[in-house]
Amino acid sequence: MRLHVCWGSWHGPHSTDIALADLVDLALAVNANGLSFEAANARHEHEWRLWETTELPEGKYLVPGVVSHSTNVVEHPGLVADRIERLARLVGPERVVASTDCGLGGRVHHQIAWAKLTALTEGARLASERL
Repeated sequence: MRLHVCWGSWHGPHSTDIALADLVDLALAVNANGLSFEAANARHEHEWRLWETTELPEGKYLVPGVVSHSTNVVEHPGLVADRIERLARLVGPERVVASTDCGLGGRVHHQIAWAKLTALTEGARLASERL
């Protein structure tokens, strides 16, 4: 089972979003092995540093969003790979499953969604080669 931590998909400033650091202990206490969270959008991407000081419990893994649902910009595979690698170096590559920030359906045009998924696939392949 996975737990998804989400700050909502409305188009707005998100200036009052709660920091992942403020709820990570609660999220890790949930009886779910995977922790899915937004890690690609402009408001939360910096929060990967949380994993420098937060120990991921045994049996748990991260499911970071490495492509964003909140922009029509299609991420470059190299950027996607960088996002995957920085977490994999902290918690181990076997404990990172790359994903999207949130669902893409209804948030971006289907052609953009497919392009983002292609970038996700290519970025994951690149990260695997580098790790």
